[in-house]
Amino acid sequence: MTSTTQLAINIEDVQRAAARVADAAVRTPLLEFAPLNERAGRRVLVKFEGAQHTGSFKFRGAYNRLSQLTDAQRSAGVVAWSSGNHAQGVAAAACLLDLPATIVMPADAPRMKLENTRSLGAEIVTYDRFTESREEIARALAASLGAVLVPSFDDPHVIAGQGTAGLEIMEQASELGVRIRQVLVCCGGGGLVAGIATAIKATDPSIDIHSVEPEAFDDTARSLRSGRRETVDRGARSICDALLAPSPGELTFPINQRLLTSGLVVRDDQVRDAMRFAFGSMKLVIEPGGAVALAAILGGIAPSCEEASVIVVSGANVDPQLYADILHSS
Repeated sequence: MTSTTQLAINIEDVQRAAARVADAAVRTPLLEFAPLNERAGRRVLVKFEGAQHTGSFKFRGAYNRLSQLTDAQRSAGVVAWSSGNHAQGVAAAACLLDLPATIVMPADAPRMKLENTRSLGAEIVTYDRFTESREEIARALAASLGAVLVPSFDDPHVIAGQGTAGLEIMEQASELGVRIRQVLVCCGGGGLVAGIATAIKATDPSIDIHSVEPEAFDDTARSLRSGRRETVDRGARSICDALLAPSPGELTFPINQRLLTSGLVVRDDQVRDAMRFAFGSMKLVIEPGGAVALAAILGGIAPSCEEASVIVVSGANVDPQLYADILHSS
């Protein structure tokens, strides 16, 4: 891919998204914790998207997409697929905008994510993530209902909406008088890191952006090295249920290939350690997928730097029993 290739979004798209979501989304905090700085041996700021509506960043992209529907499209509603966080984000945005939503979710999604999505008024259709295609099911539903399909990451409006978190990072760091050197962002299909990278690189091209994935789902890291979209082994497993996309997105990968410095990879045991550290030393509840950037810092995987690092904690929607088991294990 050459530098002249047209990307799915640009900084103006993110800025327009920020204007749309301003009155609906939470401006989540950029936090600093002395115990984290001490253990990491560097200054680390935490963008805590667990404080966003529905407990994850996904509301940003969902609201930006749904708020642009025509009256006819609103009447027919939307269809989305998700393991839980995008599901809740779409359901919450649909509730605020008073339109119907149908969500295709894996049958083994955390019960809390299923229940929260249903409580927001969405209709849920479950599937087996290991034997069925969520995309095929969702597309068939959208066609039968005449509804608008809202992908979890491979949509320009969704990507731009997620990028609003990147604008906030730069604004908040400036307010704190902090010079950022690198930003670490979790990565499933790549929508969040693509949006954030677009916002941050347009503001300061010298800042390094790193995606972070669980080791069995390191398709973006491998794709960045090979220069083509790699896929995940069908037998792969991870506790990071929010990051189990089978390959980078068609729209997200060109952005990430252009803007990311590297792709980092963490093990599930490092994710568990990060969740325990966040609970015990930072007093934050973090879901597994939301903990990978913290795991990269605590595990010494993130490149060293003299100036501040920012990690994006993408969500706090962890299954209670899984969370209890992780907290009580060592």
